[in-house]
Amino acid sequence: MQPATIRIENDGQRIAIVLADGALVRLEAGVLWCACPSAVRRRRRLSGLDQSAPAGIAVLRATPVGNYALNLAFSDGHDRGVYPWSLLRELASRPTLADFLIPAAGTAVPASNPAF
Repeated sequence: MQPATIRIENDGQRIAIVLADGALVRLEAGVLWCACPSAVRRRRRLSGLDQSAPAGIAVLRATPVGNYALNLAFSDGHDRGVYPWSLLRELASRPTLADFLIPAAGTAVPASNPAF
């Protein structure tokens, strides 16, 4: 499923994907960088390197690849990752720290990313 729009938000700290049905999914740049499916990033993960994203990592560019994926370019110069929609869907469905925090009395509970 190809989304309706893709936006880079918060000075590249996250991307927002608006789905055809209007649902909004946000993914943090650090999560995307760590999960990059490029051969270089896979090799580094398998070697136990780069277990966390560099401080201040940002998404500079998000370019659709046909109808099946998104290519992301990061502030550290890495731009080889082609993220299939299925991978982005899986990343969006992962729990985040916010899913486990108890909100203060009288505040709204943040919605988790819906799987798209």
